[in-house]
Amino acid sequence: MASLTYELALAGLSVGGAAALTGLGLVVTHRATGVLNLAHGAVAMVCAFLLRQLVVDAGWPLPAAACLVLLVVAPGIGLALERGVFRPLAAPGPDPARALVASTGVFVLLVGGAALLWGEGARDDAPVLLGDDPWAPSAVAVALALLVAAATRWTGLGRRLRAVVDDRELAALGGIDADRVAAAGWAFGSFTAGLTGVLLAPYVRLDPYGLPLLVLEVVAVAVAARMRSLPLAVGAALALGVAQAQLTRLHPEGWAGPLVRAVGANLFVVALLVAALVLPGVRGGSGAPGRPVRPAGRVPAGLWAVTGVLFLLPLALSGDDLRTAVRVPALAVVLLSLVVVTGRGGQISLGQTAFAGLGALFTGLLGAELPPLPALFTAVLLVAPLGLLTAWPAIRRRGLALALATLAVGVAVSRFVLDQPYATSGLVLGRPAGFASDRRYYLLELALLGGCLALVAALRAGRTGRALAAVRDHEEGAGAAGVPVPALKVLAFVAGAALAALGGGLLATGARAFDPAEYDPVRGLLWFAAVVVLGADHLLTPLAGAALLVGLDAGARGGTAAALVGVLALLVGRVPPLTGLLPGRYGDEGTAPARTTPPPPAAPGRPAPRTTARHLPAPVLRVEGLTVHRGATPVLLDVGLVLRPARVTALVGPNGAGKSTLFDCLAGTLRPGSGRVLLGSADLTRLPPQARARLGVARTFQRIAVFPSLTVEENVLVGAPPGRGGVEQQLRLLGLHGPVRHLPAADLPTGTLRRVELARALAGRPRVLLLDEPAAGLDAAEGAALARLLRALAADGTAVFVVEHDLDLVAGTADTVLTLEAGRLRP
Repeated sequence: MASLTYELALAGLSVGGAAALTGLGLVVTHRATGVLNLAHGAVAMVCAFLLRQLVVDAGWPLPAAACLVLLVVAPGIGLALERGVFRPLAAPGPDPARALVASTGVFVLLVGGAALLWGEGARDDAPVLLGDDPWAPSAVAVALALLVAAATRWTGLGRRLRAVVDDRELAALGGIDADRVAAAGWAFGSFTAGLTGVLLAPYVRLDPYGLPLLVLEVVAVAVAARMRSLPLAVGAALALGVAQAQLTRLHPEGWAGPLVRAVGANLFVVALLVAALVLPGVRGGSGAPGRPVRPAGRVPAGLWAVTGVLFLLPLALSGDDLRTAVRVPALAVVLLSLVVVTGRGGQISLGQTAFAGLGALFTGLLGAELPPLPALFTAVLLVAPLGLLTAWPAIRRRGLALALATLAVGVAVSRFVLDQPYATSGLVLGRPAGFASDRRYYLLELALLGGCLALVAALRAGRTGRALAAVRDHEEGAGAAGVPVPALKVLAFVAGAALAALGGGLLATGARAFDPAEYDPVRGLLWFAAVVVLGADHLLTPLAGAALLVGLDAGARGGTAAALVGVLALLVGRVPPLTGLLPGRYGDEGTAPARTTPPPPAAPGRPAPRTTARHLPAPVLRVEGLTVHRGATPVLLDVGLVLRPARVTALVGPNGAGKSTLFDCLAGTLRPGSGRVLLGSADLTRLPPQARARLGVARTFQRIAVFPSLTVEENVLVGAPPGRGGVEQQLRLLGLHGPVRHLPAADLPTGTLRRVELARALAGRPRVLLLDEPAAGLDAAEGAALARLLRALAADGTAVFVVEHDLDLVAGTADTVLTLEAGRLRP
């Protein structure tokens, strides 16, 4: 028994050592660049294939081939990626979402290119680099970790790396070449990827899909290390490797036996799921939301007609066999789920294959008791609530953290359900009665696809669609406008799960069998990248994407579609999505109209009374004993404040005095350590911004929070209660009622955007208006108009609170001026 334990521990150390190398590379790359390199496994696979090509096919000596692959090719791939792909994306400022899309593009490009070059079959003759010594991978990983730690602590490059990690902009101001540091990080990360690949290749399936997915699973060790700690990454990898090996001794019986064995054989997947869903989000994953998509306009009727004709063309082909064509509408429904989740909702989702696979599986299982169509629709109803698996983390996470959570769900469902013979073996699906032939089944798919397109179009067009776009464009701004952000995220993911399940069921029914390979997580990355590069908020995207993915791989060697999508994804942020070239809603030639200068705001005078609030008692916002600490440092100390109706209260003070912290406590974006915020008798202290907005507390932002994909009028409508009451009044009050109302907010100057944001806040008929540096970016005339407007709002009974550095504005508008110094409020 002791001998078996020792042997299993050695086997686990071998796997853990390879996982530790992956963790090292991911952590160093992320610390140097802020990028989560999802393509790490694809680089590992390419290096493993290249080493095998040189040694087995070309007859090179193993040492020479290994030196070329690991010391030249692997670092060269990293340098090429940094210089050609990720450095241009970092130029305007780091954006985790764009970098994630580009990383996904590199992944699918390398996978597709490998499939084209080496074929899709598995190879079992990869050379063994370090012999059969199980200690070797662990020793290499520990040695590299010690080397990186020593270099970080005692070398100039290490000091520059620490400076870039702490504050990239400040490091650049200090003369540090951040690009060179990033290049070094990418070179080292790709070296560890190559080393991981050549070490794992002899012991796992070496094919373009298996090895990248395996390496993708061990991202868990880097996530557990918070993408920062090298010792923790190495320790977690070795511990998981040994534990996974020991669990192979378990052979439980009964109904749970297969699942327990699956868990024991996939402990890294369990760790990824726990790390992504339970642990706090990785650094950079919860900051300002990146925008992986650009919304598109309406499609001309003629283009829809042409598209319809193209989709009907297969029916004119001779013969009855449309085996390839029947895949296109089904895949289009799956891709349509990403239009809802990513395109309109702005949520990164890398796990849609899980819901498509579950839809196919449940359709097959239910088909034993129900006719095919009822089985399909019942499967959709069963899978839709499972969208909460990704909606729940999405409520609290964004960017990289959300990407990891959705990826973890997709990998876990694939490993523990879809790939398990106890759930899927011998599953055969029948087609509905009357639709057994490919031709008739294709017509059924087209009808269902048309219905899904109509439903999604209706979702995107109404108030809910505007609210989803607002969440996508600026989540905090949407919450401040009263949009129920968590509920909308849940809606997007549940609707996306339902569509993916329907498409997955149609795919399996069309093939008359369940194939787990159709729904593996690697394919999910390909689907996500395809939708983004084509234009994720466009209804033509799922149609074009499905035709592209199915048509290219059917008419050419497998991997062609992945390679093309990968190339397009590398250009994200530098070229518009392909559907962005189509005619849009703002002009007849596919572009927004020329930028114009909107008219100045109307002289406000005294605005018309807002009758909704006239029958309510005058509210008073009170702050009692507000205290906030950051760590051990006090930011606010026992702050008390009263905001009265019909008065303008201004807050001034030096930078760092705590003004923004106090403002955030009033707005609901920060919860104080102690104290209360009261609106009349209602306690707002624990309420989120959207709840405060519905109770009558509106705000603006220091950095303008508008929704660039929406027009001026749509921006204001987002802040209005159901119906259009008050919107027209606010547009006129702020001078936005002319042609400017139909312009997209993305094309407007700063002064106009300030008015758009203020109009949106006023559209909700607030009792209390919180303004965070509203004069920032305004010229003298605009500042004077703002001062008149604030006085008019106060005269109308609104309690106005202004945090402002412009002392002229404060002097001309404020009834009460308060000073905040070192966290204490002084009159």
